Amino acid sequence: MTATLHEKFESGPQTRETAIVCRGISKEFGKGETRVRALQEIDVEIFASELTLLVGPSGCGKTTLISIIAGLLNPTAGDIELFGLSQAQLRGEKLVQFRAESVGFVFQQYNLLPSLTAVENVAVPLLIQGMARPEALNAARVALDAVDLHAAVRQFPNQLSGGQQQRVAIARALVHQPRLLVCDEPTAALDAKSGQVVMDLLKRVAVQPGRAVIVVTHDDRVFGYGDRMIAMADGRVVSVSDESPPRRSGEN
Repeated sequence: MTATLHEKFESGPQTRETAIVCRGISKEFGKGETRVRALQEIDVEIFASELTLLVGPSGCGKTTLISIIAGLLNPTAGDIELFGLSQAQLRGEKLVQFRAESVGFVFQQYNLLPSLTAVENVAVPLLIQGMARPEALNAARVALDAVDLHAAVRQFPNQLSGGQQQRVAIARALVHQPRLLVCDEPTAALDAKSGQVVMDLLKRVAVQPGRAVIVVTHDDRVFGYGDRMIAMADGRVVSVSDESPPRRSGEN
């Protein structure tokens, strides 16, 4: 790493740069009478150096959309441009490599390996990519320091609070310095204080030039953190706002 994650987090946005463009994205599951239209002709842009909130009721298609953006699902129709590359050009091994190098994932349930310490959990993506263990562990320590968990490197997940586990998960998602960070309900399992800490961190992460951060949530306590809010209902985008509601006092 040529700069610490702390230094990168402090770099503010330079210009509004389009990171992701969705054009006519539709997704269907099943066939015939069992066919379900999860997404219907989604047209939307995601900008770099911003925290974008994707909101709406459960079942409206939020997770399906971010799964397609991240390359975990293929759309039934439409195309996505990721940092100037058409996703149609990223099939097979190219898409696997793009996800490994350019996408970080943060989930509601943390998904930490219970038999590994915090620093070992964070090092996993780098080890999978073939980085030598000493180098991977050193990078993991830097990432944990960036999320204010330098004192927890040798602790196991069951020795950490929910908020601390989520920060370990964020460090793991950031350790390879991805261009796209996708967070699916990252505060849903947290209390207000822990959720605020996590959202403050994600807000700080999002300002790095060239990085796009998408947070899927139906938790209205976090709405004030977004630079941009995309609302969905019934598989469609129903509104896009560059002005998130003000943060409510005493809540994340």
